[in-house]
Amino acid sequence: MQVKLIDLETGDDGSYELPDEIFGLTPRGDILHRVVRWQRARRQQGTHKAKTRSEGSYSGRKIWRQKKTGQARHGDRNAPLFRKGGVYAGPVPRSHAHKLPKRIRRLGLKHALSDKAREKRLHVLNKATSDTPKTAYLNKLLRRRGIHSALIIDGDAVDENFARASRNLPNMHILPAAGANVYDIMRSRRLLITKRGVECLAERLK
Repeated sequence: MQVKLIDLETGDDGSYELPDEIFGLTPRGDILHRVVRWQRARRQQGTHKAKTRSEGSYSGRKIWRQKKTGQARHGDRNAPLFRKGGVYAGPVPRSHAHKLPKRIRRLGLKHALSDKAREKRLHVLNKATSDTPKTAYLNKLLRRRGIHSALIIDGDAVDENFARASRNLPNMHILPAAGANVYDIMRSRRLLITKRGVECLAERLK
């Protein structure tokens, strides 16, 4: 698959051949949905908590005598029946993560990359490095190429100057190839991958 090759420094455009086994698949919504749901479930904190009747602040003594009151029989005031009593079977802290086979995760990443390539929202950068960590300079280079919002995937590691320069741009995010994931790719408006990033992704997904 042929995509556009961009060089931010020189402004020279070209073309780059991407491997079809990773970037040329027909995207499947069900696979993408499964992987995104798996990612979001792992990120969910799961710190929700409701007090049970044993954790209430009322006294534990019997609220009235057992018989001859005309009232129903009750024990302590923390019973779930009463207002401000404990919650029966309420939420407790837990992990929302669930298992997903590795082959589905790899397939989901391939489909996400293929989806961006199919929509012509995927381009290859010659490199993502900068001699200076200046946001204004990087912003000037990106806007000259018409790039206002994008996810950039680099190779093994992210260039420190480039990362610092892009940190103050609200719609620009940069990740190493090892951190590329379906959720961030699908929510990005445009996807930029460096040449080294393509090689790392191909090695990761082979």
